[in-house]
Amino acid sequence: MTDPVDVLIVGAGASGAAVAWSLAETRMRIVCLEQGDWMNPLAYPSTGRDWEARAYGDMSISPNRRQRDADYPVNDANSPISVANFNLYAGHFPRFHPSDFRVKTLDGVADDWPIDYRTLEPFYAENDRMMGTSGLAGDPAYPPKEPVMPPVPLGRAGATIAKGFNKLGWHWWPSDTAIATEAYDGRDKCINLGACGSGCAQGAKASTDITYWPHAVRAGVEVRTRCRVREITVNGDGMASGVVYFDGDGVEHFQPAEVVIVACNGVGTPRLLLNSTSGRFPDGIANSSGLVGRNLMFHPYASIQGIFDEPLDGYRGPGVCIWSQEFYETDRSRGFVRGYTYEINRGRGPVATALTGMFGGRIPFGEGHHDAYRQLFNRIAGMVGICEDLPEEHNTVTLDPALTDGHGIPAPRIDYALSENSRRMLDHAVARATEALEAAGATDVITEAPIGVGGWHLMGTARMGTDPERSVVNEWGRSHDVRNLFIVDGSIFVTSAGVNPTRTIQALALYIADAMKQRLANLFD
Repeated sequence: MTDPVDVLIVGAGASGAAVAWSLAETRMRIVCLEQGDWMNPLAYPSTGRDWEARAYGDMSISPNRRQRDADYPVNDANSPISVANFNLYAGHFPRFHPSDFRVKTLDGVADDWPIDYRTLEPFYAENDRMMGTSGLAGDPAYPPKEPVMPPVPLGRAGATIAKGFNKLGWHWWPSDTAIATEAYDGRDKCINLGACGSGCAQGAKASTDITYWPHAVRAGVEVRTRCRVREITVNGDGMASGVVYFDGDGVEHFQPAEVVIVACNGVGTPRLLLNSTSGRFPDGIANSSGLVGRNLMFHPYASIQGIFDEPLDGYRGPGVCIWSQEFYETDRSRGFVRGYTYEINRGRGPVATALTGMFGGRIPFGEGHHDAYRQLFNRIAGMVGICEDLPEEHNTVTLDPALTDGHGIPAPRIDYALSENSRRMLDHAVARATEALEAAGATDVITEAPIGVGGWHLMGTARMGTDPERSVVNEWGRSHDVRNLFIVDGSIFVTSAGVNPTRTIQALALYIADAMKQRLANLFD
């Protein structure tokens, strides 16, 4: 057994880093256990010519394909959407809308959050300063918000697609992105390398290893990498007493702690809670409601890409340049409730272009192969529709009875089905995006809905609420069942909204850390 700590955080990603940095000012002894390791930017695929090929191997977004030592397998055979859980994101960085916290009141579906947009607004702003957000003030789809830096350039692709939206009279706006357009906090500005999804060796794209963690470590937080947590333990009083984990050499340790904070994402968190059984919690710690692992939300994605006659940017420049939230709020005449965001993508790399053309029959083998390729390269641009996923209890994360990770810990099993509401929303997103691309001048349109590998947003499996029978944590992230156990990641989402969740995950983590600091004298009451 090692010396006890005041605060033990499990997971060093978006939320774990934010909560660690915020709590560091208390001068408590804080330790974070992370199953992965520090990433060396020189090892990012974007530093080599094989950057696209590596997305199908050691840097795949799928743990089942990637199979690194730090990964755990995921049984998602019973889901049309596969889990993707790696940190190579595009930097698209929207906030939730105020309506997203009140969907039951506004639309009669799902549940309202126990907090609202105004509660999170100062923490959104604090996170923007720490991550370094670029954007343009004045977006009519949102309440006023001030970006830290100017927006990324629209480029040819963004400007072309924006013309299509203009012709139809639809909303569009320069995206908020977690990409520095100016030198910021020791990071240099974007140089339009274009391989954003393969890791930004320039340091322009914000990830917590170069934003929150340097500040948190300097403030005294200890990060232990290659440490896989097996279970959270409890004492005779029903309080969390610490965790059992394996270090990088496979040696088992017990780390005692006064407070345990879980930040393992919407799949990893329920997996850990369900595996933490005891006489007091036979169905998993913090699970008296039976909702741990239920209400999994993914965001079904639709991909709609246009082929244009004129050359565009190709893959050069930040992948995300503008967004449209024309179809974000509920309009029941569309045949579904809630809505979606269009995230406009700049283009595809040379290998992705070739695969798209060959699989779609647009590039033949043999005669005409190279000419057909030239007609596609730098001429594909489009968007994805990020569709709100409503919570349904039958969409679950459970423990697989046979599959385990390298330390024998049960792997998560995903059981997920697309709702009729989601299917109608996907169809609508494809149809309207096709209109926009054709209005922009596209001569052909390629679609996929849902994107089968699009399970990169993991939400809802340990939901927040004021009723202990209908939620796992309270309105400031503390477990209803275990008073010194907190959850800060996307699993506490009540609804998913129609936007990427990371900015809201981090705002929630900062909000929960602030609530803890305000209650230090009576944190467990």
